Amino acid sequence: MFYVDPNLQHPVRVETPDPLFARALQQAIGGVEGEIRVAMQYFFQACGARGNDARYRQLLMNTAAEELGHIEMLATAVALNLEGAPLELQEEAAADPVGGAILGGINLKNLLSTGLAAMPVDSDGVPFDMSHVYASGNLAADMMANATAESSGRVLAVRLYNMTSDPGMRDMLSFLIARDAMHQNQWLAVIEELGGAQNVFPIPNSFPQDQEKTEFSYSFLGFQRDGSEPVQGRWSEGTTIDGNGTFTSQPMEPLGEEPNLGPARPGSGAQTEQE
Repeated sequence: MFYVDPNLQHPVRVETPDPLFARALQQAIGGVEGEIRVAMQYFFQACGARGNDARYRQLLMNTAAEELGHIEMLATAVALNLEGAPLELQEEAAADPVGGAILGGINLKNLLSTGLAAMPVDSDGVPFDMSHVYASGNLAADMMANATAESSGRVLAVRLYNMTSDPGMRDMLSFLIARDAMHQNQWLAVIEELGGAQNVFPIPNSFPQDQEKTEFSYSFLGFQRDGSEPVQGRWSEGTTIDGNGTFTSQPMEPLGEEPNLGPARPGSGAQTEQE
């Protein structure tokens, strides 16, 4: 179950409303790097969490609840940045600084569909469709996906911080950036608690590696047309990250035959030459 508090998780104030920045903030709400994505990702990971250690479900659900609070903060920031935006599209509105901003870049959905409020969309007005919510049912795989989500979210928050000089917006974003830093670390801490790279990888660690084609398990493959040596680095030499092998590299050559499919089925809409 969930509880609600009328107060925001962190203060949100806007000293100089900026409708164009409101549009930018929409990316942090409904973009693929945004708060809806991580809130739903952690929520569904929690709902599907299996195993005897209930702490991981609680960890995920608590963080999902936190992210819902971040959505509320950002939605409030969008609305405050739209304060004073014109309700008409006339020349005098365009001449006004705030009016010029709304005509010069704000997503008109914020005016037409919500009456100057936030929406579950990105900065281009595209609704978030949940296609970037990853809940695999594998704890380690989900932790890696979560660390990536928080990393891209922090990149976005830093970009937003650098886009504004409003003290209130920078204060809010500074808080969100800090929380992204914590969340990156907490998900990686789970990986460490599970035994670190040598116990977690390869994911899933429950599949016997002797059932995979081990000659390809740790070989970096190059696909240069001239068959030259692939680019070298840590990924091509030394002990593998999981400790189960040694990195190698080799040019890749075709191992299979040219595909030769059977004829098209009669009545399937193909040309007669295909039947």
